[in-house]
Amino acid sequence: MSSLNLDDFSDLIERPDSGVRRDAEERRERLAVPPGALGRLDELGEWLSAAQGAVPVRPVEQPRVVLFAGDHGVAELGVSGRPAGSAHQLVRAVLDGASPLAVLARRLDVPVRIVDAGLDCDPELLPAEVVRHRVRRGSGRIDVEDALTAEEAEQAVRLGMAIADEEADSGTDLVVLGDLSVGGTTAAAALIAALCGTDASVVTGRGGVGIDDLAWMRKCAAIRDALRRARPVLGDQLQLLTVVGGADLAATTGFLLQAAVRRLPVILDGVVSAACALVAQRAAFRAPDWWLAGQVSGEPAQAKALDRMALNPLLDHGVTVGEGTGALLALPLVQASAAFAAELPELRADAEPEPDLDADADAETVAGAETVAGADSGAGADTAGD
Repeated sequence: MSSLNLDDFSDLIERPDSGVRRDAEERRERLAVPPGALGRLDELGEWLSAAQGAVPVRPVEQPRVVLFAGDHGVAELGVSGRPAGSAHQLVRAVLDGASPLAVLARRLDVPVRIVDAGLDCDPELLPAEVVRHRVRRGSGRIDVEDALTAEEAEQAVRLGMAIADEEADSGTDLVVLGDLSVGGTTAAAALIAALCGTDASVVTGRGGVGIDDLAWMRKCAAIRDALRRARPVLGDQLQLLTVVGGADLAATTGFLLQAAVRRLPVILDGVVSAACALVAQRAAFRAPDWWLAGQVSGEPAQAKALDRMALNPLLDHGVTVGEGTGALLALPLVQASAAFAAELPELRADAEPEPDLDADADAETVAGAETVAGADSGAGADTAGD
């Protein structure tokens, strides 16, 4: 029997400070830039202010990308555009600076942390700081077997919790969350379908690389079979992650829950982080108040999960590459919202209202018209007198 109960997080997680948010909204009303002129950036600034508990909001100065990595046994069925067991190549591309995420992180000067929760490769292929947390080598084939043992699921969740604590303690003020996985979208879709009560065909997408119709049908069948195994354990989130999750997904779920406990804001990336967020929401209903959805990934399961959590993505640029790239693209928007909220000047209380030039012009026109009318009237009277 596991000593970890995810439902306990419901009592540990509080919402961002609503009083601070009201103060931030009132301050926004006093800014020189008219309310609504900055669109959704106003809302972002107020959300961040409530998360920080500070008015004016503090700038986001120490963001960090956190990527949980793992391989999924279901990829052996040919449900992914990448070979089974090749997630370590994605990790290597990020480490070598050759992936879209790495290029963007370098440009934005945001550090990247990769956590190997369940890669299926020899540990010697990657740096020790990446592989030292590994829970197991690859996750089970969820269509016919559990992804993890109960002990491994708890270990993975606790790993994510520990990473969240490390980030909060180190001064990280916002996390961009992503994944590096092969077969991960299949496990994520199974989790979302189970939690939303939908069929496999509704949530089956084509992944980051894209798959043909035959691979899509194999993926749909794998999710259907995984769903049959998931539905009997829906009442226990940890057991759900054991049956159809994976080490990386369980670690991500633990990270999201503990980050909310530590009041650490998170930007979610694609369908994998959305699935883990949905599991975390089932355990602690206040947790989604600490998250932003970075982007639309194009995966139908992600749309389903975000709708269930009432999270509206910041971007929709058709970015499907994954790895946290879309979420990192959204980071400058969040930083801009903080800068606007903190640095735009307030209206002076003693400032005189600016003259309404249009009104003055209208008044002059009316006065001119009255003068002309008066002159015409006088001329008419003289004529009549003659």
